[in-house]
Amino acid sequence: MSDTSTSTDKGRDLTEGSIAKNMLLFALPTLGSSALQSLNGSINAVWVGRFLGEEALAATANGNILMFIMISFVFGFGMAATILIGQAMGRRNDVMIKKTMGTALGSIIPISILLSAGGWLFAPTLLDLLGTPPSALSLALTYLRMIFVAMPVTLTFTLLMMALRGTGDSTTPLWFITMSVVIDLILTPTLILGLGPFPEWGIFGSAFATAVANALALIGMVVTLYLRGSVLTLSMPELRFLRADREILKSMFSKGLPMGLQMIVISTAALTMLSLINREGVQTTAAYSATQQLWTYVQMPAMALSAAASAMVAQNIGANQWSRVAGITRWGLIFNVILTGTMIGVLTIFDKTILGFFLGSDSAAVPIGRHIQIMATWGYLFFGVAQVLFGTMRANGYVIWPLVVMAISMYPIRLGFAFGLYPSLGSDALWLSFPAGMVATAVMGAGLYLHGGWRRGKSLSKEEAAQGSEGYRVQVGASSSCRDLAPTTSWKRLPLRRIASLQRRLSRSN
Repeated sequence: MSDTSTSTDKGRDLTEGSIAKNMLLFALPTLGSSALQSLNGSINAVWVGRFLGEEALAATANGNILMFIMISFVFGFGMAATILIGQAMGRRNDVMIKKTMGTALGSIIPISILLSAGGWLFAPTLLDLLGTPPSALSLALTYLRMIFVAMPVTLTFTLLMMALRGTGDSTTPLWFITMSVVIDLILTPTLILGLGPFPEWGIFGSAFATAVANALALIGMVVTLYLRGSVLTLSMPELRFLRADREILKSMFSKGLPMGLQMIVISTAALTMLSLINREGVQTTAAYSATQQLWTYVQMPAMALSAAASAMVAQNIGANQWSRVAGITRWGLIFNVILTGTMIGVLTIFDKTILGFFLGSDSAAVPIGRHIQIMATWGYLFFGVAQVLFGTMRANGYVIWPLVVMAISMYPIRLGFAFGLYPSLGSDALWLSFPAGMVATAVMGAGLYLHGGWRRGKSLSKEEAAQGSEGYRVQVGASSSCRDLAPTTSWKRLPLRRIASLQRRLSRSN
């Protein structure tokens, strides 16, 4: 296979055509995937809350926060891989895509196994640090350990979905998330209640059902990609790419670590907030857990649009189409106002009914949840603004300053607000701290977008060092003919925009 073959199967070229149309065609399946995952989590929460009680629901809230921290690690790693793959797609470089995919898989699988083993051993300590209510501690430990057992499958599934989106394909992840959700929806009540010949496993059954569903979906996705001949698959000779390429891995960690740390910052701030909320009692913790289910839906458009912005900007940078980048960001912000604003409105109108699904309509936790939702949910409009801006900037490898902004917003601002105003506002200080942090993130993110240096420099350029040993040559044209660059040209030092320009010149000269 030539370096510039275009076997993109169901990938989408995001470097041409209507920006608004491309963004919607990419973002809507991503939004659908998020909606299905969140719906699945919500339905599972209904089963747990209604049939196992508020203590069990509080247990899942504590377990899910820790699971989010683990997924945060692969998020940064996966986003770096997505950007590398997107830029290689823009340059029509299949070999670079495969090398990136092999390096990512060859690294994340052993790391996830180590995380799984460590999580099992230290689960009791983690729950103690959270201040998990004593009445929910035993249930939370059972739930959390099953989550850690399933971690290698969960992280690999997440990585593959992100890689597919880097190729411009957001539809395939939607189909396999649908498969996972359907299986989970069938297994969860079956194993919680012990329906038919199945055992009654309670909260363990909820976590086990999710693990089985993800494993089957992962197997189905891998088989489908090989049958389709996806550019992400590795043939027998290409399995050598599973040995991590040093330069690609270095780029992944140097850019992926700050992106993962952004999620870790959010997670650790959430853990601190949860420890404060746990002090308010089991009913408040249960109300907060149910409200989080609503917030997952409110933030879905922002996350889908952020992923779309990253994939589109990465491909356009790879193709040296910088003139389209501002338009991508602008449409992302417009769609965020429309979609996120609509979600906030709908959930504000129907919050009592929706919270009743999780807690029971006569639960004393419902009024608490409604109050939390009204006080805090509006902030997600600003969360969406920040996510679109960060999505654009990270596509060019600009990740350090967004991390700094996130750390400032989560710690001095959000936690400072919560701790500082708690004596005067009581629990309202906890709920208002959420939008306070989101508004601060959006304002500082806009400052970075307008005045930061994210447009300059090399966009994850060390990925190209992997090609340096292949003769410093660029293959172009339908005939895959190639010409050597001048021997004095330092390929490793060329910015990606310069590389793309050289590719087009060689193509025209052919």
